[in-house]
Amino acid sequence: MGSLWGSITLLFVAILLRTERNGAQQTKNNVPRLKLSYKEMLESNNLVTFAGLANSSGYHTFLLDEEKGRLVVGAKDHIFSFNLLNISKDYAQITWPPSPTRRDECKWAGKDLSRECSNFIKVLQPFNQTHLYVCGTGAFHPVCSYLEVGKKPEDSVFRLEPRLENGRGKSPYDPKLLTASMLIDGELYAGTSADFMGRDFAIFRTLGKHHPIRTEQHDSRWLNDPRFVGVHQIPESDNPEDDKIYLFFRENAMDGEHVGKATHARIGQLCKNDLGGHRSLVNKWTTFLKARLICSVPGSNGIDTHFDELQDVFLMSTKDPKSPIIYGVFTTSSNIFKGSAVCMYSMTDIRRVFLGPYAHRDGPNYQWVPFQGRVPYPRPGTCPSKTFGGFDTTKDFPDEVVTFARSHPAMFNPVSPINNRPIIVKTDVDYQFTQIVVDKVEAEDGQYDVMFIGTDIGTILKVVSIPRGSWHDLEEVLLEEMNVFREPTAITAMELSTKQQQLYLGSDIGVSQMPLHRCEVYGKACAECCLARDPYCAWDGTECSRYFPMAKRRTRRQDIRNGDPLTQCSDLQHYDELNGQTTLLYKTVYGVENSSTFLECSPKSQRALTYWQYQRSTDDRKQEIKSEERFISTDQGLLIRTLDKKDSGIYLCQAVEHGFMQTLLKVTLEVIDTDRLEDLLHRDEEAAAAAAAPAQDLPSTPNHKLWYRDFLSLVNHPTLNRVDEFCEQVWKRERKHRKQKAQLVQQAQLHQQQQSQQQQPQQQQQQQKLVANPHTHMNAQGLAAKWKHLQERQKGRNRRTHELERAPRSV
Repeated sequence: MGSLWGSITLLFVAILLRTERNGAQQTKNNVPRLKLSYKEMLESNNLVTFAGLANSSGYHTFLLDEEKGRLVVGAKDHIFSFNLLNISKDYAQITWPPSPTRRDECKWAGKDLSRECSNFIKVLQPFNQTHLYVCGTGAFHPVCSYLEVGKKPEDSVFRLEPRLENGRGKSPYDPKLLTASMLIDGELYAGTSADFMGRDFAIFRTLGKHHPIRTEQHDSRWLNDPRFVGVHQIPESDNPEDDKIYLFFRENAMDGEHVGKATHARIGQLCKNDLGGHRSLVNKWTTFLKARLICSVPGSNGIDTHFDELQDVFLMSTKDPKSPIIYGVFTTSSNIFKGSAVCMYSMTDIRRVFLGPYAHRDGPNYQWVPFQGRVPYPRPGTCPSKTFGGFDTTKDFPDEVVTFARSHPAMFNPVSPINNRPIIVKTDVDYQFTQIVVDKVEAEDGQYDVMFIGTDIGTILKVVSIPRGSWHDLEEVLLEEMNVFREPTAITAMELSTKQQQLYLGSDIGVSQMPLHRCEVYGKACAECCLARDPYCAWDGTECSRYFPMAKRRTRRQDIRNGDPLTQCSDLQHYDELNGQTTLLYKTVYGVENSSTFLECSPKSQRALTYWQYQRSTDDRKQEIKSEERFISTDQGLLIRTLDKKDSGIYLCQAVEHGFMQTLLKVTLEVIDTDRLEDLLHRDEEAAAAAAAPAQDLPSTPNHKLWYRDFLSLVNHPTLNRVDEFCEQVWKRERKHRKQKAQLVQQAQLHQQQQSQQQQPQQQQQQQKLVANPHTHMNAQGLAAKWKHLQERQKGRNRRTHELERAPRSV
């Protein structure tokens, strides 16, 4: 029971500190409705983990193969193949370390042997029906090979081919550098660094039947120390010759583009059939263009707050394959504040920017301005095809086109997000966004995009995007925040399986797997299921379960757009109460007059507001308790600073969310006046003395409630108004009690040891001495009895604590 009182005391102190520091209740608008710890996720069977190998790390490269039911993961010196049903069972692994010679060369070059001189897998791409193409850093000597995985799931093949290829231009040398790659029609498109020092960054196309091609070397107008995030193929028209490759990256701002050093998010485009120039730009891209991605919050003074550190992108397909919706995750490089944001972009806006003016340096200050001169034909950036101009290949482009493309790779206008602002902004938290995947979910009242956002502390945010009238009027509802790794670690890879309805997460310490929906955690009543506003879940008449569009509609209740249980569940309220679906917790709390007490009540939903009502007895009228000098309502409960005898009665804790009110807790508070407390404590002393004396010496006494003394460890004397004085009083009392208890134990043990070592004649002699000196005998016997009394009293406390923590009754 001592640990229980200690926990309550610490909670009480924390509440007082929060009350003194903030003086107001925390806002509810931008918090997750449910917040689950790593332990809670495991205990609810909603998380499967692979803790990693002792000699490996960096589980950052994912390849999802839903047809074979496998997740291939590249890590340090290893490649894994996990079962999509359960990653902790039936997984295969391949060890692929660098050769001892390469490790020695890496070490001699001054690199860290354990952290850098290994083979970190950076490329995992499907090559054909039976093989994957894999590349790694190879201890600062990039290397590639082919991984055989079989044609069918039952083949159970997972073998690395012995033949190796040079990985330069495919994988970075340094494992800390980001790379992005995609294998299309047998050709590998990769944005990476191409030298040992990490200074030559380029966008490469290797493999295949064509000659390797890359961006212009050492030209900051093309690439300026970039970090690549993603590569995607998006068709431009119905003609495959017009297909373009889009690259997403961040880089340093070009000279004169920004005052001081700054980072800009970029989107770059290439034509898939680009073969380079004939006289100029031989084996170099002739169709490369780049534009800036803007993700900013407009300021009232005309100065925007920019999020320029692009971390991840996700392309959400639509009915038109030429127009996916692009989700981008951004952080800020500002030294003033830390924050994250998610912005959405349309391909229409992106294409409009690439058809706009080119960036050009002109004027007395040599600043970037829109190019106003004549643009050569065909327009630089146009793919050679019959659709535009009739050119068969980029080698047929006129020299002026290639020359212009070489000196004007950047567009002047930036790409603005949909609605010209982020759809999610987080600046008041201790984490930043790192990854994102999005699932389109069919619900009762339409389709919704559900975002799963990874953070740098190992948590996942589940967010649903709710259109209010159009895509230009969105409401973002943060449903859950879940810890998916045993310790804080950045989530560096995410894959979503719509077939398995599972989410797979990678980090430096391992891999985790969680379901997309966990409807059972929302509650056991229709109202709780409706308030969750989760498109995956609906009330089916008996429980909150997975929503299926083709299921019967008679008893199904769901309202994602408004989350209004009053209209959805009002006719089921009586049914829920009869079947015990609405649970109400009952408690009895004792307080001492002129002291403080705390009535704990914390709703499961962090978006709910708590209100307290009071009634003297069950027959009296309920009265709302408003925060004042004596009563302070907090997120965790109700604090009563100074108890009065008239405060005895029934207290009701009610949660209000989206206009729906439900009672969570019913507390019966009994306030003991100070005169009665003194009498009880006096009886306590008498009972203690009775317990310490031999049974034959004192008459039997009734079983007094000795545990009233426990109130003294929770109450605050009226003259102690400051928190530090209260803490000092409580902690001094606890230290004194522990010290006295230790002394009693030591004395009792010493006395017993001395008795056991004495012989019978000595005992008789000792008894004669005790007769001559009776005080010594009474002292030893009293110590033993007092220790026995303390043990019995502690047993009583533990028994009462267990009774107080019994399961709540149902209404």
